[in-house]
Amino acid sequence: MVGASIKVFDMLNNDSSFVEQIRSNTHMFRDRMTEAGFTISGNRDHPICPVMLGDAKLASQMADAMLERGVFVIGFSYPVVPQDQARIRCQISASHTTEQIQKTIDAFIEVGQEYGAI
Repeated sequence: MVGASIKVFDMLNNDSSFVEQIRSNTHMFRDRMTEAGFTISGNRDHPICPVMLGDAKLASQMADAMLERGVFVIGFSYPVVPQDQARIRCQISASHTTEQIQKTIDAFIEVGQEYGAI
């Protein structure tokens, strides 16, 4: 574990492309989701992107519908998050491709329209 951690720090110190890629991927996801009508909580640079839905049942149903479309996301509701602040948690990675992020956004738009979230 220590060896792997040291290797990661070496990689980050010697190559900033990982940081640049995760920032680019995060901005793409957050910006396009917001443009589509979703509310994404948190700082624009943070790769954990909560898609705020409010309703626990809606978050669960939408997460299930996303999985049917090949996108694995997790719905969270009370008591994990405050009452009436249910959400779908997405975590962006530097290893995600532009195509994967766009597929996720397209699926969210389709599912969001289907369930009346947008």
